Amino acid sequence: MSMAPEELEDFSALYRRAFVDFGASALWSSRPVPDPTPEDALAITRSLRVEGDLRARQLAERIEQACRRAPR
Repeated sequence: MSMAPEELEDFSALYRRAFVDFGASALWSSRPVPDPTPEDALAITRSLRVEGDLRARQLAERIEQACRRAPR
């Protein structure tokens, strides 16, 4: 069984996508960092869920999943 392409993305790619897609609408109070850690990525998920639409909430979930897969 293969994974969908978006499930294979790492948290840093998803983090960057969040700022591209939802920076002005959901992440207006945050600034992207150039080399995000899993903690940086998790820090924006609440804003995506609260300030964003359904797509933003789905992206927040994917970021959380990617952070759980990331090596510590």
